[in-house]
Amino acid sequence: MPTFATPGRTPPETDRLAPLAGVRIIAVEQYGAGPFGTLYLADLGADVIKIEDPTVGGDVSRYIPPGTSGTDSLFFESFNRNKRSLSLDLKSAAGRDVLHRLVKGSDAVFSNLRGDQPARLGLTYADLGPINPAIVCVALTGYGQEGDDARLPGYDALIQAQAGWASLTGAPDGPPTKSGLSLADYIAGLTAMLGLMVALFDARRTGVGRDVDTNLYDSALAMLSYPATWFLSSGFVTQRHEMSAHPSVIPFQFFATSDGHVAVACPKEKFFRALIERMDLPDLAADARFADFESRGQHRPELLARLSERFAQDSTGTWLDRLRGHVPIAPVRSLEEALDIVELRGRGMLAEYDHPTFGSVRSVGLPLHLGGHQPIYRAGPGLGSDGDEILAGLGYDAEAVATLRNGGAFGRTIQAGPPALEPS
Repeated sequence: MPTFATPGRTPPETDRLAPLAGVRIIAVEQYGAGPFGTLYLADLGADVIKIEDPTVGGDVSRYIPPGTSGTDSLFFESFNRNKRSLSLDLKSAAGRDVLHRLVKGSDAVFSNLRGDQPARLGLTYADLGPINPAIVCVALTGYGQEGDDARLPGYDALIQAQAGWASLTGAPDGPPTKSGLSLADYIAGLTAMLGLMVALFDARRTGVGRDVDTNLYDSALAMLSYPATWFLSSGFVTQRHEMSAHPSVIPFQFFATSDGHVAVACPKEKFFRALIERMDLPDLAADARFADFESRGQHRPELLARLSERFAQDSTGTWLDRLRGHVPIAPVRSLEEALDIVELRGRGMLAEYDHPTFGSVRSVGLPLHLGGHQPIYRAGPGLGSDGDEILAGLGYDAEAVATLRNGGAFGRTIQAGPPALEPS
């Protein structure tokens, strides 16, 4: 069993009380999907050591605009607060020596790389289990580690297209549409963290770790959920509808008001009855065409024409006042409105901290609220900024570090400009 103390770092007392205090994760990660997942664990107190390849300038997200300065960016901050950074070339024997020493006292090794890379870089349980039998080795790839697709690059837009998401999004007569957020990346990152924590729980119980394998494509396929069940079981093909409407529950969509839009959801009969009552449409209550889910589906155009006409007669504020508390309703807000600082702070969802380059950084915080735990937010690490501390904690003295450097452990060249984006 590994020791769970974190070498080279004495956390504040508040960190020691965090739910994942004492858990250490080696993260060979880049860009969005992987760092998004480990961000949650770092916020919960895990010591996430981010391994960055110095030969390509580290994680490419350090160079994504807007808000870039040298090897720092606000994009990088979004995914990497509360972590530590170690520059390490895992393709060198000296770099692997450091990795193996890290593994001896760690709980998990996580990577999000192209499918053929975990085995090539020695990040599987077959490679690391002999060093630490309890180690959990998690690989998040684009399409998996086996088969012809293993070498394919995996990016969010590609996954949303190939997994059918884009065909379900947008207006019915418009082109397939990608989500405005990198949801395939984020879902895959969270799926990988679920696998990591399950395997870690089992390793704590048994003393034996394992490989955990997931990928962006399979994670996206899993999110097809009920449209997949409908098609695979009965051949029903889900279609797009106007105003982001649900394929079978009506009304469950956006409506235009006199000054904006609202989202309305009526997944229960009582909500539909309350809606037409509070919208002063009593004739709809007596109309057999709208008596239940099935009949409303058969007469969707007629019903939505009446509701749309009525919603357009009053403002968003009026409809919120009239319907909220009786019918599920929400305003369709802009990004600026949704990110109101006072509201975020009141919900405990504002991550705010000082950064040596950007000054005050504000972002959305951890959406998990655990009793007795208050997240502490700290700036993301500079490229390789924690190397001396981590190496000292591993027992390397100055002479040993010099030997590692001469052996290429920390790279022989550091690219001056932004590196080419490496896929999952």
